Amino acid sequence: MATPKVVLTLDIWHDIKRHLVIYGILLLVLISAFSVIYFTHLNRQTTSKIEVLLTERDALENEWRNLLLEQNSLAEHSAIESSAEKQLNMTRPDASSEIIIKLL
Repeated sequence: MATPKVVLTLDIWHDIKRHLVIYGILLLVLISAFSVIYFTHLNRQTTSKIEVLLTERDALENEWRNLLLEQNSLAEHSAIESSAEKQLNMTRPDASSEIIIKLL
């Protein structure tokens, strides 16, 4: 006759074999749960990076608009100066011909 220890071991193996499908499904459920956790974490990280990049893009667009305005104003000033020189024969005065007036 088999010892109680061997009988217990055989009973355990029979239980494992009998419930092998349940254990497999349990393992798949655990893997699925950890996959959901992992991909949720990746999604949150990616969303955070997108928010940072969108904020940076908005700042760059604002800077671009400001630079365009500055370029347009500088181009307008040089166009006026060029027209004054060509059409009206105007020139910048020399430092010696400038007169400074002090107001009280």
